Amino acid sequence: MTTGMVLGKFLPPHLGHAYLVDFARHYVDELTVVVGTLAAEPIPGRRRYEWMREMFAGTGTRVVHLDQELPQDPSEHPEFWRLWEDALRPLIPQPLDYVFASEQYGWKLAEVLGAQFVQVDIDRSVMPVSGTKVREQPLAHWRYLPPCVQSYFVRRVSVFGPESTGKSTLAKDLAEHFHSIAVPEYARTLIESQQGRIEAEDIEKIARGQAASEDALARAANRVLFCDTDLLLTTIWSDWLFDGCPDAVSREARRRTYDLTLLTDVDVPWVEDQVRYLPQDRTNFFQRCETELQAHQRRYVVLRGSWEERFQSAVQAVDALLARTD
Repeated sequence: MTTGMVLGKFLPPHLGHAYLVDFARHYVDELTVVVGTLAAEPIPGRRRYEWMREMFAGTGTRVVHLDQELPQDPSEHPEFWRLWEDALRPLIPQPLDYVFASEQYGWKLAEVLGAQFVQVDIDRSVMPVSGTKVREQPLAHWRYLPPCVQSYFVRRVSVFGPESTGKSTLAKDLAEHFHSIAVPEYARTLIESQQGRIEAEDIEKIARGQAASEDALARAANRVLFCDTDLLLTTIWSDWLFDGCPDAVSREARRRTYDLTLLTDVDVPWVEDQVRYLPQDRTNFFQRCETELQAHQRRYVVLRGSWEERFQSAVQAVDALLARTD
């Protein structure tokens, strides 16, 4: 039986890594993938390890996590190769037949481990991508990212504001325009099932449902995910209707981040609906929304005017977001 190893940071995993691992697992009978991470790296090591496990689940590939704080270049420590050998030996098959890599270090690593080196796409002619390029411009390299990794880099846009200001329609229209997907407002789903009733204990259900729907649909998004409301707006509604908000919902609202918020103003007609409650108080509600966005230091754009004017302003704002490299 032949054995092999792939070692990498996978910062983040991309289709070049997938090709390397797929090549290796078809080359040998037993393959071990070592995800080597450092605590200071920009994407948590545990997440990268879980991504790799997900990507190769059911293939017979063994994925292990090496999170020791090891030197990253021979110039950093006189015993560089010994330290790496000592760290790898307990994780890999003995004997090890092959080391697979798309980097030149593979020659020396294979020698240290007593294995043969098999180089795979070192010139990046098959998969012209690297972790550095992805981190610098993830949207430009979108097609090289597995779905689980795409969800990490997807730009999230929240459509935010008072009732009857076109949020749901706008989110759907933007999703169609950008060939992506919109997250529906979970509060509407729940309240409609209760014939328009809402009680204080429903707030946590609404928050859980909204967050779960957003995270589930992030993998289906094409670079940008449009969210019809978010948990910060849920906290505003909870305060407005019930004079308070559960601590867990407030904490989660602070934790979740959005790259852009589209705040819809109230300069459009009110449309009656069984899940709308404040026909006379939309202006005050709008002011509260803007105050909370500012307090949470959210990047936002106010949408005013006709439906077409709002849509065009929103498209311009999203285009600008997708053009950013930060």
